[in-house]
Amino acid sequence: MAIKFIAIQAVFLLAAGHLYAQQVYKSIDKNGRVTYSEVPPLPGSENKLTVESASSGSLPYALQQVVSRYPVTLYTTADCGSCINARLMLTQRGVPFNERTVSSNEDIEAYKKLSGDTSMPLVTIASQQLKGYEETEWTKYLDAAGYPKSSTLPRNYRNPEATSLTPKKAAEKAEKEASEKPASTRAARPAAAPQEQGNNPAGIKF
Repeated sequence: MAIKFIAIQAVFLLAAGHLYAQQVYKSIDKNGRVTYSEVPPLPGSENKLTVESASSGSLPYALQQVVSRYPVTLYTTADCGSCINARLMLTQRGVPFNERTVSSNEDIEAYKKLSGDTSMPLVTIASQQLKGYEETEWTKYLDAAGYPKSSTLPRNYRNPEATSLTPKKAAEKAEKEASEKPASTRAARPAAAPQEQGNNPAGIKF
């Protein structure tokens, strides 16, 4: 009986040790560099420990290292079938990514400066840009970056919500337009005039 009790104790101790070893700490130094480690920052260190570090839904340590070196951002627009396929591919493979949507004129201008044209979708892996969705090519670059070939994400992990490429400018423009309109006309919004194709080479409809 005593031997059985000792054996059970040993199993629990090993399990506890394994859980402790899996704890990963994310910290940011004074230069803004992100570091992932199994050891927390030393007391008095200038490194800031983020709230994410203690989350049970945090990424596996190996994946955190890849994400910190080769972050992935997906650029999409509405009514784009290839964008849907690209998003699905990244999600099914378990690649953490941020999504930026291109819809307003400000978004289009910012996107053209970023990519040089208006083709969609675009994915950036660190500084590498891949234009247009080609599963074989994307797979090759994700493999080279070190992303797992199949998902290792926690079950409760969710990618951040997609946001506008220029959210600040869009909000400022809407606020300015609202303040400039007379009170009697703010409720009634006139229909937008058709946009000339020459000013919108992507053919995006608003």
